[in-house]
Amino acid sequence: MAISASTTDQLLVEQDGYVVTITLNRPERLNAISRDMLNELSAKMVEADKDPDVRCIILTGAGRGFCSGLDLIDTSDRMDESGSVGGGGSNRPRQLFDLRDAPINVMWHTDTPIICAINGAAAGYGMDMTLLCDIRIMAENAKLAAVTAKRNVVPESGGTWLLPRLVGWAKAAELYYRGRTIDAQESLDMGIVNTVVSNDELMDTARQWADEIAENAPMAVQTTKRMMRMGMEESYDTAVDHLMVHLSGLFQSEDFQEGLKAFMEKRKPNFTGR
Repeated sequence: MAISASTTDQLLVEQDGYVVTITLNRPERLNAISRDMLNELSAKMVEADKDPDVRCIILTGAGRGFCSGLDLIDTSDRMDESGSVGGGGSNRPRQLFDLRDAPINVMWHTDTPIICAINGAAAGYGMDMTLLCDIRIMAENAKLAAVTAKRNVVPESGGTWLLPRLVGWAKAAELYYRGRTIDAQESLDMGIVNTVVSNDELMDTARQWADEIAENAPMAVQTTKRMMRMGMEESYDTAVDHLMVHLSGLFQSEDFQEGLKAFMEKRKPNFTGR
């Protein structure tokens, strides 16, 4: 199978082998997220996650920014037209908080690994999206901007749940309460990103890591991700019990037999996902 083309030029989708690269493509707005981009990003994440021929997703931005956050002008105009906020319509708050199909929830529940190639500044919604990825590779000129308190908003897209788990309460509080912007080296020192590379090496490094992931047994990788995600809210005993259930299924797969044969024959395995 192959991932279908994007329905908007604000989001670019390219599949090469087992790796899909999704690029936010509004460089003139530092890739601020429009409603069209939101809908399409969710759709493409779901499509990639369902495709057995996709084993890793790379998320990045075009131009000099990763994502400057939600496009507040676009969002305000859309809400005003619908009468939800600022207009004279029905003002139905239920619609505002129906996030089931929003990228932030879709990304959280995606079992396929996601690598974020942070090519430039990531702020607000953009920073939250980086935190939702499994692995973050950051260009040396990129920055993370935890500046929501300077706009009288909050990190509504998972940031207040994700960041304390990554760096601890005190460091997350420092970033959010002070509204700090940190560079790549400080992001690395705090443990937010996995590695920092030169701007020219960013996509090559992301692709190298993605290929390494794709060489492994996809069922094992995706199950590991799911168990890590679920384990954040499970007791140790419950997590181990769930792992054993999944392990029994993996033992019966063709890929398990291929892994054993490859080990015995001292060669690289050729996993098929079956």
